[in-house]
Amino acid sequence: MKLINKSTSLVIAFIAITSGAQLSAQDSADRVSGLIQATGWEEVKANCTECHSAQMITQNSGNREVWKSRILWMQETQGLAQLSNKTENAILSYLAANYGQKDASRRSGLAAHLMPINPLESAN
Repeated sequence: MKLINKSTSLVIAFIAITSGAQLSAQDSADRVSGLIQATGWEEVKANCTECHSAQMITQNSGNREVWKSRILWMQETQGLAQLSNKTENAILSYLAANYGQKDASRRSGLAAHLMPINPLESAN
């Protein structure tokens, strides 16, 4: 029987540790909606998934003001009813804490020297 070398052992240990972290993150999500199970998630599930899937939430991000503006837009244009202050605050706190503003949603543009030559540009 061959012994596993030290670097292989380290790789196996790393995979085991990171897999465990992924499992615990997945375990904290609701199996039906995919929403992170934290304070306020039931309010979000009960109120927000009546009209759209939870993916509309999990694929977006924003601070409290951004989420508030989305709720206002839905109330003004999509027929969302007024929420009680308690319910709205619970929803906004949950969304801002668990689906907060990302630093960037797209990668930065390529540097000019990495761009392909545009055959439509005229050479002067």
